[in-house]
Amino acid sequence: MSVSRLVCEELSKTYGGGFRLGPLTMEISVGVTCLVGANGAGKSTFFRLAAKVDKPTSGTVRLDSGVNRAALGYLPQEPTLPPAATCEDFLVYVAWLQGIPAAARGRAVSSALSRVGLTDQRASRVRSLSGGMRRRLGIAHAIVHDPALLLLDEPTAGLDPRQRIGLRETIANLGGDQVVIVSTHLVEDIRGLASRVIVLSEGTVVFDGDVAGLERLATPDAPGDTDLERSIASLMEASG
Repeated sequence: MSVSRLVCEELSKTYGGGFRLGPLTMEISVGVTCLVGANGAGKSTFFRLAAKVDKPTSGTVRLDSGVNRAALGYLPQEPTLPPAATCEDFLVYVAWLQGIPAAARGRAVSSALSRVGLTDQRASRVRSLSGGMRRRLGIAHAIVHDPALLLLDEPTAGLDPRQRIGLRETIANLGGDQVVIVSTHLVEDIRGLASRVIVLSEGTVVFDGDVAGLERLATPDAPGDTDLERSIASLMEASG
């Protein structure tokens, strides 16, 4: 079976204010990749390029997928959800927007609700959901059309520890057959989610590898309570 991958070749984006992302040459394959960096590091710029919202200044980014499925699912940091709609009605509407045929919409909605653990809430109004459930509904909105590439921007921000754990389990399960890229500031997300970590600083990749490899870069005098926190802080200080 062909495996999806996001391919960047000398990808760069330059803004008038002087910020430049890249050039980036890399491939991101099926699984969960965490994109880490301080505000202004280039995470949002990368997401906009990957989603084809912005055009690169030079180079290319493309999704190679040998499967017959939609290209992109995207969950912004602050998704807009209709408070009066039921979970099911909202997802049926999204499925219609995504061009899913009427005969297949019910199955697509049921599958999306099941994958995020909201089957029992299908008739619940959005306004009645907890914060964690709303984030899971946002993910269901992003996957109802079964995209090959899933972009999740700070999906656990603002949730309590129990909600974050539940949502991380949901996201981890999505990485089995999709390219999932998660932008996050939270160290516990990285440890709980990532099969791969890409650290950006000032538009440049300063680390690309697994969690164990990232931890080995920690320096004793760097700020942080764990090797993972210290390693990220070390990278930021070295490139700043």
